[in-house]
Amino acid sequence: MRICMIVPESTVMGGIASVVNGYRGSVLEQNHTVNYVESYCNGNKKQKLIKALGAYVCFIKQLVYNRPDIVHIHSSFGPSFYRKIPFIYLSRWAGIPVINHIHGAEFDSFYRQASERKKKLVRRVYGKCSRLIVLSQEWKNAISHIVPLDRIDIIENYCVIPKEPYDTGRRQNQILFMGELGERKGCFDMPAILEHVRQIFPSAHLVMAGDGQLELVKDAFRKRNLLPYVEFTGWVRGEEKRKLFRESAVFLFPTYYEGMPVAILEAMSYGMGIVTTKVGGIPMLIRHNENGYLENPGQIDKMAKYAAELLQDEAYCRNMGRRARILVEQKYSLEHHLQKLEETYRKVNRK
Repeated sequence: MRICMIVPESTVMGGIASVVNGYRGSVLEQNHTVNYVESYCNGNKKQKLIKALGAYVCFIKQLVYNRPDIVHIHSSFGPSFYRKIPFIYLSRWAGIPVINHIHGAEFDSFYRQASERKKKLVRRVYGKCSRLIVLSQEWKNAISHIVPLDRIDIIENYCVIPKEPYDTGRRQNQILFMGELGERKGCFDMPAILEHVRQIFPSAHLVMAGDGQLELVKDAFRKRNLLPYVEFTGWVRGEEKRKLFRESAVFLFPTYYEGMPVAILEAMSYGMGIVTTKVGGIPMLIRHNENGYLENPGQIDKMAKYAAELLQDEAYCRNMGRRARILVEQKYSLEHHLQKLEETYRKVNRK
């Protein structure tokens, strides 16, 4: 099959780019002719607008000169939704089926709390898609208020699983956060969590890897006199990212809204002790007190207690991390993900 895939640039920060980058050079490209149209980039508003306009031109050329069998769109909520509307309408005008692969997490604020006019637009746009891909059963149930259940497939995110040894240089006092620095990911809860952890385990050290509201997050730690115990690395990739996963003992992710975070899958693949929240698709990955700890968002004292327990007992932390890694190997590898994606392609192509 010829697949035209609407994606962000490979250097864009975030989960969508991480997922798509795994497709490049994979068995998916061996089985199909995949053409990537990059519609989003890092930069200011002008740069992003120019990128989007160029993508529309490139896409029209694809429709005319290299007509695909399927258009596979990677989208989210908010601005991403609106950027993808022209691709969906152009595809349907050309009679080409559309798969809308939805990675967003904030469905409530995007749809349930929206005006009736916006809800009508969302229903109309999603209704033009042949199939929708979501990341968890929770999101399938939510999206089923817009499109029929039988047009929605669950395809969880994946991670590239590192070969052993995957925990060389592990520092038993090091906690890692990786993601966008901001309120949605629970970053303003982190100072209070770290303060409580250090009362129990005084040598605890936190690494905040990511970009976003950097200065505001720093100020939150500064107000509690915790900056000496926190390292801000900025957005990390490649070997720098792998090094942080290898050497950190605990992955702390107090997020408020999620689809299925790639960062947690990666932490699981490195056998880390994990403390996170029961939102989005996370409960599919983390089973409380078995391969990690789950708590409601905002439960600072409990998350601090769990993180301290993992830091204090190295054998227990490693044992919990081993169970997390086994689950990823069994269900969340790239190979498993691509098998499900191929099945969705076949469903669409049979019609």
